Amino acid sequence: MTVATAAYSSLVTDQLYIGGWREGTSGRTAETANPFNNETIATIRQASKEDVDAAYELAEKSQAEWAALAPKQRAKVLNKAADWIEENRGAVVELIRAESGSTAIKANIETGLAIGSLREAATFPTRITGQILPSNTPGKANYVFREALGVVGVISPWNFPFALSMRSVAPALGCGNAVVLKPASDTPLTGGLLLGKIFEAAGLPEGVLGIVVGAGSEIGDHFVEHSVPRLISFTGSTPVGKGVGRAAVGGEHMKKVSLELGGNAPLVILDDADLEQAVGAATLGKFLHQGQICMAVNRIIVQAPLYDQFVEAFTERVKTLSYGDQLDDATVVGPVINDSQLRSVTEKIERARAEGAREVVSGPVEGRVIAPHVFADVTPEMELFREEIFGPVVGIIKAEDEAHALELANDTEFGLSSAVYTRDLTRGLNFARQIEAGMTHVNDITVNDEAHVMFGGEKNSGLGRFNGEWAIEEFTTTHWVGVAPGQAQFPF
Repeated sequence: MTVATAAYSSLVTDQLYIGGWREGTSGRTAETANPFNNETIATIRQASKEDVDAAYELAEKSQAEWAALAPKQRAKVLNKAADWIEENRGAVVELIRAESGSTAIKANIETGLAIGSLREAATFPTRITGQILPSNTPGKANYVFREALGVVGVISPWNFPFALSMRSVAPALGCGNAVVLKPASDTPLTGGLLLGKIFEAAGLPEGVLGIVVGAGSEIGDHFVEHSVPRLISFTGSTPVGKGVGRAAVGGEHMKKVSLELGGNAPLVILDDADLEQAVGAATLGKFLHQGQICMAVNRIIVQAPLYDQFVEAFTERVKTLSYGDQLDDATVVGPVINDSQLRSVTEKIERARAEGAREVVSGPVEGRVIAPHVFADVTPEMELFREEIFGPVVGIIKAEDEAHALELANDTEFGLSSAVYTRDLTRGLNFARQIEAGMTHVNDITVNDEAHVMFGGEKNSGLGRFNGEWAIEEFTTTHWVGVAPGQAQFPF
């Protein structure tokens, strides 16, 4: 049953996408709703293990024919998918806003990222190359072919559901794989079933993409441990990602994993930074999508000479941010995604107060909307420093000098994104290269993603790389084919 009368109603479905549209066969149903007002968007009968089997089996049967298409034919499908999003952008943006609690700016950014992933992936069919290597056997040639893996299983998150599903689905398809996608339970439409509508309209052959909506407790392990997928691409929290990695690698059917996990991004502001620029970056990098981004600014580290000025200026800027209904175009900070996330963030606020952090910005908690909170004088022993917050709350830490700022930035189990502000670009580059992270930006925010540039983390922030040529490597495998003239003299 669907309940949708808004502009995006044509994008809403209550069925799974497995060789076409069909109802799930689980005994459970999932309701997806606007997190601000709980208005139901759709009620979906969920997938059973049998539905997962059907999606994987159909993908396996369909993959070889898809991979055998001429490169321009696969590219055409991906570009048509991007065209479809551009033509229906208004409805897509509104659905993202309604289902995931996204403000207008975040939903538009997310839609642009998805289009970018498709356009980049459309170039992959003609960018996949192999090698010819010499041999120690006279007359023999060694060919190394780069080929599709086969079937890829994708598990996507709820925070940027549309973009982060597309970031795995598009390149996997571009490389000639078939895909089965399991979106997050909070965002089954924008993270999953919407992609079915898009690729169906783009002419993707039946079965090459399957989409199953289901509870992790019912189908999660089965999805990962299944015999068909050769790679599991997972984006989500570090604890869950570790479990996915163990199941994929240590199970009966070993497979590759790509894991994009949690972060604890430091924004370092050195003593020669442009204060106004640094304040603007900290505000956007922290409060975009209520801070529910793996790359969001999680710790603001300020060198001592600029510390007091920064705290004052940042405090005044944050106090101007509007919060409330994400469907109001003036809103900057909307609701967090669900009640579990609400509890997690409000508990972190209470813990920061109990641990003695100085609260310089606070506000009410109304429903699932948490007003921006800022704490100064945070120390490395405090929870705000050590844990990923994933909400509109941030701590500011004083660094005595540049070396101390670097020490603080690296004092974490995570290493996804990071940033440093300084007027001296050489100083910034040298500092950036010493941060233990997959991505560091000089004089820019921590939240960055470009479809042609590698994306990924170090330490407990994940394994593997997304985007561009790095995605081609992730979603393909190499095959050595040696060709000898057949004139060898064998000793026995």
